[in-house]
Amino acid sequence: MSSYKKRYLMTEEKVITDTDRRHFATVFRLCDQGQRGYLSREDLKMAVVMLFGYKPSKLETNTLMEPALKASLPGVPMDHFVSLMGRKLSVQDPYERTRQIFSVFDAHCRGFLTLEDFRRVFSRLAPLLPDRTIQEAFWEVDQDSDGHVSFQDFERVVGRAEDQP
Repeated sequence: MSSYKKRYLMTEEKVITDTDRRHFATVFRLCDQGQRGYLSREDLKMAVVMLFGYKPSKLETNTLMEPALKASLPGVPMDHFVSLMGRKLSVQDPYERTRQIFSVFDAHCRGFLTLEDFRRVFSRLAPLLPDRTIQEAFWEVDQDSDGHVSFQDFERVVGRAEDQP
């Protein structure tokens, strides 16, 4: 197990702020197709993608929908959604978050990143960033200079960045 993962196994839960709650409510409104006052299964999946950067599994979606369905509601209302997302954010595993970020870079699901993967992501996130800077970032992460960034390389750099104040 990596030192980064070990460091976070005993992580305290994150405190949910009013800003977090407002952000959840904004995402709810954006995903509430037809302004019905609730999120359908598909709306909920989109909201999770917007908030956490990944598409939830069928099992996770069922778990999130279950309380609303048991209460005979047509979907997840805003107050319930804000509460669910607050709990989800408070216990989010930093290791899993790093995995999710890595998977955004690894669009071809190869298990490693190339310079082209870095260029693709940075062209969307920071379109004015010079190519030379992207190359330097890639070579900094690619410790063994094989032209591939493994998850372990990526995790090491992300963990180091999170240690910064």
